[in-house]
Amino acid sequence: MKRWGSSGQAADSFYQVRPDCSQNVPNTKFKIKAGKTLSVRKWHAAFTRDGCLDIASVLSRIQRGGVHPTIRGEVWEFLLGCFDPGSTFDERDQIRERRRMQYARWKEECKEMDSHVGSGKIITAPIITEDGFPIKDPLVLLEATSDTQGTSIATGNSGNGIENRVLDKQIIDWKLTLHQIGLDVLRTDRTMVFYENKDNISKLWDILAVYAWIDKEVGYCQGMSDLCSPMIVLLHNEADAFWCFERLMRRLRGNFRCTQQSVGVENQLQHLASIIQVLDPKLHGHLERLGGGDYLFAFRMFMVLFRRELSFGDSLYLWEMMWALEYDPGICSTYEEDNTGAVVHKIEGKVKSIRQFGKYERENMKKRANDGDGPVPISVFLVASVLKENSTKLLQEARGIDDIIRILNNVNGNLDAKRACVVALKLHRKYHKKEKKS
Repeated sequence: MKRWGSSGQAADSFYQVRPDCSQNVPNTKFKIKAGKTLSVRKWHAAFTRDGCLDIASVLSRIQRGGVHPTIRGEVWEFLLGCFDPGSTFDERDQIRERRRMQYARWKEECKEMDSHVGSGKIITAPIITEDGFPIKDPLVLLEATSDTQGTSIATGNSGNGIENRVLDKQIIDWKLTLHQIGLDVLRTDRTMVFYENKDNISKLWDILAVYAWIDKEVGYCQGMSDLCSPMIVLLHNEADAFWCFERLMRRLRGNFRCTQQSVGVENQLQHLASIIQVLDPKLHGHLERLGGGDYLFAFRMFMVLFRRELSFGDSLYLWEMMWALEYDPGICSTYEEDNTGAVVHKIEGKVKSIRQFGKYERENMKKRANDGDGPVPISVFLVASVLKENSTKLLQEARGIDDIIRILNNVNGNLDAKRACVVALKLHRKYHKKEKKS
């Protein structure tokens, strides 16, 4: 049995892959390294007796070597802003209990609208029409309940006819998404042993169904299951996993806002185009000539944060590196929740030490002091780093959009999470240096 800090221990040894799928998943590059990876011992040592966290030392460790898989869940709760590093053990216990109660209320509210929520079943076929009438098609029922993995799947509610018609437009819209959530959940991380347990599949479906109800503006969109799945794996309590996902969505929900005129990630795609145009004008020109000047080929990387390009373990490593680099200790004091669960703005507290900010955020603070511009998410520079690393291949082999997509879809064998972050930081500095000169 290897010690936690044994150099060379792969993170995926903690996230078992089904034997029949082992050939279909990318190899993991992340290794747990003594003196670099945030260990259990270092994590516990970072707390005072009352429970206040020395976030500066934690960020430093994560930026050097990621987080040990056994403590990822509790570390992520701080990185995502679920808890303030200045809070005590008792304060966090109280906050956690309030949030669990709030989640239980929301889940019960959803269950009253559709009995499948919390039942251990998931829906994979439409259960309602756009006019609010329940669907009871026997052929659809037969197709949806033919499950070879033993997962309980359902398609409709009891009763039919005009007396069961739903009139509330918000409820109709929510119910119309439930089968799409079910279809996506069954496809999410299906190579993992973890999801052979049907309780974990239904837990993922429940969380996404509840989120789709409380965030009525965005609802549910494809890709959210990829973002939520790691929370289920890392945090055993369903409510705690929900709140981590909810905090992540506060950062990313703008990506999922789509209209007939624009896609949610349009601003990030425009930033990406500007960065490549400045740092690699030859590549930018080539992509434009091939019809890729809108950079929509990078859409997937932004939407699911490299989940498809990396192994499960490496994608988690990349995420925690990103969040540590972008960390702002004011993330927790920017919002507070009233007792209805609504989000309201709160006055920020005293200025924190510069060491409590992530490296990328510190650079952005200097930039804002000089020109006042808002920060570009580090994910934009991460995508730029992938394009730069594959610049030669794109220039030599890409003869159309399909070639660009093919080349980028095949980066999983060469993409290294830590190197991508290092290159992203370098590109960030280089881009702003060139911007100043122009």
